[in-house]
Amino acid sequence: MELIDGIYQVQGLALTELAKEFGTPFYLYDGNKIVNQLQNLKNAFSETQVKVKFAAKALTNISILKLLKKHGSGVDVVSIQEAYLALGVGFEKNEIMFTPNCVDFSEICEGVELGLNINLDNLSALEKFGKKYGSTYPCCIRLNPHILAGGNYKISTGHGNSKFGISVYQLPQIMQLVEVHKLVINGLHIHTGSEITETEVFLKMAEILFGVARDFPALKFIDFGSGFKVAYKEGDHVTNIYDLGLNLGKKFKEFYRSYGKQLELWIEPGKYLVSEAGYLLVNTNVVKTTPSVTFAGVDSGLNHLIRPMMYDAYHEIVNITNTKGSQKIYTVVGNICETDTLGVDRKLNEVREGDLLAIKNAGAYGYSMASNYNSRFRPAEVLIWSGKAQLIRKRDTMDDLLRNQVVVDI
Repeated sequence: MELIDGIYQVQGLALTELAKEFGTPFYLYDGNKIVNQLQNLKNAFSETQVKVKFAAKALTNISILKLLKKHGSGVDVVSIQEAYLALGVGFEKNEIMFTPNCVDFSEICEGVELGLNINLDNLSALEKFGKKYGSTYPCCIRLNPHILAGGNYKISTGHGNSKFGISVYQLPQIMQLVEVHKLVINGLHIHTGSEITETEVFLKMAEILFGVARDFPALKFIDFGSGFKVAYKEGDHVTNIYDLGLNLGKKFKEFYRSYGKQLELWIEPGKYLVSEAGYLLVNTNVVKTTPSVTFAGVDSGLNHLIRPMMYDAYHEIVNITNTKGSQKIYTVVGNICETDTLGVDRKLNEVREGDLLAIKNAGAYGYSMASNYNSRFRPAEVLIWSGKAQLIRKRDTMDDLLRNQVVVDI
């Protein structure tokens, strides 16, 4: 998003004009930014045989999945429904990593029937998998390294109290199951959460993986997850992916040479690829001044972007209508009947009723976590690609709210 001649634009298109065309609220995605982020990762890891698996849970719109596939990404899915979405847009089965958590074993079996890469993260599933498939179908193991990493405990997944992964301290139980059931382990996986800025954290995880990997002779890949931090506001410390690619790539090469064969290095970014490419455009319904605070109430809320309330996440907010107004302090809130705050004490150009606000970094875990709470419609989604804005999901209607409800005689 650029401010040019007093007008906020994406790929040369004025956001105020897009709001007139598509109505508010709506999610806007900059396709060029998504592709550039993907290319940055490939360049950063150019010295290794890297395979990028987009974490589909971040943004499951099929047009976005199609765009990423077209430009050389694979995909990581966490539900069988996401798997069907990926297959539906053309991902080959070997391009899909299926990493479910706490699912019924039948869902894992369905993933096998589809021919997906299966990633197991608990001993119970590993045992059931061994009994049913033995050596006939390979699988990957997700490990919990007991490393608390990232900027927020709620989104850290590799610490000792996390539900994700099999503890590295349970390696003897893993090895017993592998031996008893003749399991073929073709991959090892670690993902410790989001917003990791230090290369050293990834190198520490690598050392754990390399130490474990020597016990599994049939490996084809090692998956280092993601968690790359992007900037949410000016001055944010972010992951230096080029430093990471250089140093992790070097360590990876050293390992697989000693392991005895070349392996593939996998990563599974979600937020890194789509967060900064996304904006939530909202209209200011009301400006409400109290003795202690001035609220800017908008036509969206936690039903469309839950991260500020769920994770205390910071999203920069910009008044894209009044670009030259004097700055004042506002708390931006939604129209949901809950404490529904999108931004506290934000310095914005004077906000007037009817002004359009852009909420930045809304590409990841925005629409994909949206709901119909308060029976509000989920917003439209718009993709800008090669300078053209295209509707890629319609706004909900009353028919959508009622579609699966069943009227009974009372």
